[in-house]
Amino acid sequence: MDTAKQLLAAEQGSKKIAVEIKSFISPSEMADLKDAIGGFIMYRAVIHRLEPERRLYLAVRDSVFTALFEEPIGKLLIETENLKLLVFNPETERIIQWIP
Repeated sequence: MDTAKQLLAAEQGSKKIAVEIKSFISPSEMADLKDAIGGFIMYRAVIHRLEPERRLYLAVRDSVFTALFEEPIGKLLIETENLKLLVFNPETERIIQWIP
């Protein structure tokens, strides 16, 4: 089963952003992570070409952030791939953290 994903365009104040929402629903978190990072890099390249003022964020549930992005591999990917993350709580439907 693949990760569920969705791409949304939005504005954060005066900044234009795009948000790729990843659900991480397959049995393998590492396969989901690989898919998420690959998709993020691809979308970021396309968005940069078409709308260079728009910034892409990867949206993940707070539990996924804790399980993957607070671990050494996740921290490494945030740093080396210049990931911008939006961490949300699906129950409250609230953004917990923006990681620029």
